[in-house]
This record gives sequence, structure tokens and C-alpha cells, in this order.
Amino acid sequence: MTAVTTTPTGTTTETTTATPTAPPAVEEEHQVRRRRRLSPGKRLPAGRIAGPLLVLALWAAASAAGQLDPGAIPAPWTVVETGIRLWTEGTLPNDVLTSLGRAGAGFAIGLTAGIVLALASGLSRIGEALIDGSVQLNRAVPTLGLIPLFILWLGIGETFKIAIIAIVVYVPIYLNTHAALSGIDHRFVELAEVQGLSRSAFVRQVVVPGALPGFFVGLRLGVTGSWLGLVVLEQINATSGLGYMMFQAQNYGRTDVILVGLVVYGLFGLVSDTAVRAIERRVLSWRRTLSS
Repeated sequence: MTAVTTTPTGTTTETTTATPTAPPAVEEEHQVRRRRRLSPGKRLPAGRIAGPLLVLALWAAASAAGQLDPGAIPAPWTVVETGIRLWTEGTLPNDVLTSLGRAGAGFAIGLTAGIVLALASGLSRIGEALIDGSVQLNRAVPTLGLIPLFILWLGIGETFKIAIIAIVVYVPIYLNTHAALSGIDHRFVELAEVQGLSRSAFVRQVVVPGALPGFFVGLRLGVTGSWLGLVVLEQINATSGLGYMMFQAQNYGRTDVILVGLVVYGLFGLVSDTAVRAIERRVLSWRRTLSS
């Protein structure tokens, strides 16, 4: 910066002074702050339950104000009292364990089938020709529409319920994992060939890390699908389970019992999805994404 001064004798002089500059560390911090304006920001603590808590608060406020018919939509405290009563009587724990067993068995079978079929189809042209078309055809057919056929094949017991849940689970896992495998950059394949990687090393070091993001998307959809299918299946020739409890409550007009079952299903879905997301963040901690 240049300053002009006039001396008493009438002469002028120019003085050049250095403009103060910010230290590199401060300038870098300012740049980081400018970049962060485009990101969603820091993760809110317990942010995922903020929405359900808001719905619960609105539900309680509307019930307290008399805006909801107690016969159609009971108050939250009524649902809690019913849930506690069902738990102490032993009805709810037995139904919960039965539903968890069905969902767990179907999910395990669907998870295994989805991974195996996706790897066979994504790593081999012959496997893709034999598998992908059949899975796409299965995806186009409504899974719940297969219930009458599976009852004729497998009977009306537990087997057909587990089979339907497995189909509901394996389809999204296969589709997302196969899409992730197909989307791996071919330059990585060429680099692996130049480095002389074996087939097993290529799968371990390139294929698996590249397919994991898509796999976890399919896994989350599969976990949710297992609970959605269970709601319908437990109302078909069942003698226990949350769906059976809700079906019996419908016959007697017990909306509070139905809401207890829906709340339990919702908690199962939220907890399982949160667990999958936590595993995903741990396994994919090397990725730099908006969510991280």
C-alpha cells in the first residue's frame, strides 16, 4: 500500500507499506469454511428419531385436545398401557419371538441367495445370461401374488412364509449388488491385469470394495422388506406372531392392540436399519461422502 505525504517545504514523498496478510493457517481455515457451506453440515445427535418424536408429539397433542376419535385412533398413553398389559400377560413376548424367528430365517436365506446370485451374475457373462433375466422376471412379478402358488407347493405352514420373505429379501440385494459390480470402472480391471493379480486377489481387492456401497443399499431395502412381508404373511393361517395378534384384534375392533403391533413393527424396522447403517459407516469409513 502506497501513502503520499507532504513535507513542510512543499515536497511530496511516497511511502510504501506492506499490506498485512493472513497467516497460511488462517487462510486455509477460511477456505475450509467456504467449502463447508455447500455440505449438509454436521450430523445432528439422535437426528433420526427427531421425526418420529415430532409425530408422537402431534399425536399426543391432538388426542389431548379431543381432535381424534379414541375408538379409531387411541391416545399414545392408551397404546402404551395396552402394550404393557400384553407384555405382562405373556402374549406380546411370544408373538415377538415368533415374528423374529420367521423374519430371521427368511432374511438369512434371502441374504445368502442374493449375494451368491449377484456374484455369479456380475463376475461371469455365462452367469449373467443364466441368472439376470430370471431375477428380472421375478422382480416384475408381485411377490405377494406368489402366495397362493407357494401354499400349493409348500403347504400352509411356516415353510411358505419363510420362502416368501426370502424372495422379498434377495431381490433388492441382488439388484443393487449386481448394479454395483457392473458399475466398477474398467480401468481398475486393466490395472489389476497389469499388476498381475490373481482371480481371487482381484475379487478381494477390487470387486468386493467396489460392490460394498451397492450391497449395503440392497441390504437396507432387504431388511425393510422382510418386515413388510411379515405383516401380510402372519395373517394367513398363523396361530402366533404380531400379524396374527393384529388380525385377531381387528375382529374384535381393538385398535389399541393393532397400534401396538404397528409400533413394534416400526421399532424393529428402525433398529435393524440403524444397525445396518452403523455397520455400513464402519466398513466404508474410507469413503468421503456427504453423510460422513
